Amino acid sequence: MSAVLLARVAAQESANSRAGADTPAPANGSIPGTEQGKKNPPDPKTYIIGEQDSLVITVWKEKELSGSVVVRPDGIITVPLVGEVKVVGMTPVELQSLLAEKLKPFVTVPQVTVAVTEIRSRKVYLIGHVPHEGSFMINSSTRVLEIIAQAGGLNDFAKRKKIYILRQQGGEQVRLLFNYDDVIRGKHPEQNILLEPGDTIVVP
Repeated sequence: MSAVLLARVAAQESANSRAGADTPAPANGSIPGTEQGKKNPPDPKTYIIGEQDSLVITVWKEKELSGSVVVRPDGIITVPLVGEVKVVGMTPVELQSLLAEKLKPFVTVPQVTVAVTEIRSRKVYLIGHVPHEGSFMINSSTRVLEIIAQAGGLNDFAKRKKIYILRQQGGEQVRLLFNYDDVIRGKHPEQNILLEPGDTIVVP
């Protein structure tokens, strides 16, 4: 995301915070990071840990080595005896194996469990002619139309046929087109793509 887009998102989030506004929740309340999301933890074999996610690390019979951590913006956590570990991009199961290996010099047959207690990394951003700009939590099935609906739809002056999604792919930023009028009429449903963390939806 460009510096200009980041600045606009940050400004909007700050304004929402001062006003006590929260991101609108979907009807089924299942977006990760909400209370419902906490009650339904992600699959530890497939979920990819991201920045600002909250984790609970449990080492069996080793209370002093167990506890809660938050993934720092640089993708690193700090674990007693182990030190700093870069965890972004790993699954909880992969992290369990890594920590167990690193704890072997200190613990006899270490048994480690890693659980994701709060998801804060799966966000997309929406800016432009919508009632509510800002960041929105997504799950594995969230599409563009859902986020626009959560934001309250489009404003009167929105260029409905020229909406686009900015996404980082292979170190480059790509632009994916989204024609709102076509999609809601059942045309070009392929434009209503599955969103990925870090995507920015722009409504000119």
